[in-house]
Amino acid sequence: MHSDIIKKYLLKAIDAFNRKIVVLSQDSTVLAVNRHVIETQGNDIVGHKCYQALYDRSSPCEECPMEQVLENRKPTLMYRQDVFMEPERSMCLYSYPILSGENVEAVVMLDFGLPVLECVEEKLQRSNAFLRNLILSAVDGVISADKTGKILIFNDAASEISGYTIYEALHSLDIRDVYPGDGAREVMKKLRSAEYGGKGKLKSCQVDVLNRDGESIPINLDAAIIYEGDTEVATIGFFHDLREDIRIRKELEKIQVQLIQAEKMASLGKLAAGVAHQLNNPLGGIILFTKLMMEEYELEAEAMEDLERILKDAQRCRDTVKELLEFARQTSRKVLPHDINQAISRTLFLLENQTLLQNIEVNKQLDTSLPLIPSDIQQLNHVFMNLVLNAAQAMEGKGKLTLKTRLASDKSCVCIEISDTGPGIPEDVLPHIFDPFFTTKEEGKGTGLGLSIVYGIVENHGGKIVARNNSPDKGATFHIRLKIDER
Repeated sequence: MHSDIIKKYLLKAIDAFNRKIVVLSQDSTVLAVNRHVIETQGNDIVGHKCYQALYDRSSPCEECPMEQVLENRKPTLMYRQDVFMEPERSMCLYSYPILSGENVEAVVMLDFGLPVLECVEEKLQRSNAFLRNLILSAVDGVISADKTGKILIFNDAASEISGYTIYEALHSLDIRDVYPGDGAREVMKKLRSAEYGGKGKLKSCQVDVLNRDGESIPINLDAAIIYEGDTEVATIGFFHDLREDIRIRKELEKIQVQLIQAEKMASLGKLAAGVAHQLNNPLGGIILFTKLMMEEYELEAEAMEDLERILKDAQRCRDTVKELLEFARQTSRKVLPHDINQAISRTLFLLENQTLLQNIEVNKQLDTSLPLIPSDIQQLNHVFMNLVLNAAQAMEGKGKLTLKTRLASDKSCVCIEISDTGPGIPEDVLPHIFDPFFTTKEEGKGTGLGLSIVYGIVENHGGKIVARNNSPDKGATFHIRLKIDER
């Protein structure tokens, strides 16, 4: 209970308040007023009906806020048109109950002047407009729903993610339709649990939602339950679309694997170079002593033929080692003018004794008048090596391999075509052959990186590469265009 001094100052504060304060019983009888009422009314109205004393009416005012206070036991603000027309009748604008337990003991009515209310309303409208713009312009989807599932808030980002218009969401969409299966129920279980960010909160939970077409979309969800007291009245969720994040993560994973593969190839190149250097020494000795025997000894014709055979094969091995060293040399990307025909011929030289190519007819149609192409020749060697081996594997070691070079009709680039007579590329596979990790080979026989690396090299040279089937059951052709002027 308040002390006498507290009561004294409370009464003084009420009397000093320069607005009308009236306390009414449930039957509209005036129980108490402050000094401002007595001064403005000219007499004491305590004990009289408020509608008689204040408005000179014989019956209660229409839409009197007191009825709402008695019914709801909550404060109410009555903002009527007649108040604007007759400002002196602004008595019943704001009312609130005095409760005694669960019962309304009395009702207090305060006279807020219209300028005050207009100022409050203006601030409230500005605040609401700012909040609305804040929600609508959020980069993540914001969706709020009441306990029945009716959507209350649905911003532009939520519309973009889901495919529903804001009007559709607010008037016909149920929050349960946003999640697949029992997704909404699972989210509510987590919200009511203390394990996912505290009771009533859900932090950074990855879920799937359904768009208008039924497509499942990965989402990072932060959500909360909205309470009035201890009662749940609504939920609000912030939906971050993970599709772009997942795409970028996959791209990074692909790049990482390609870098690992490139490191392996670099290590293999160094190993091959080391082996080649080791082979050079004995090959040099074989060639040297074979020549000495042929020059210093008089040998029978058959023996000379055998030595010539040894010399020829040893020189061929030496040339192969030389080409292998050139092919495996590790350098930074160095673009210089190069002869494309020479690069193709070098690749075929390295591969022509491979078992896979023994029964394949190789047909070279190389235009000898081609200009030099600005390129990194080591990278182009890799391109031609990969495409020739793929063609040989597609033909299973039997068929015809054709390599053509020519100048484009507009003379802006050099065209390279590598064709085989294998079974061709299935139409459903053709759009994906340059995708990283895509392979039709048996497990353990291909990483699916070969053609993706080829594609990357050609693109880095400012060129284009496409694959087409020649005709049904007549193989495939890879078409490469490399610019004469790299700019």
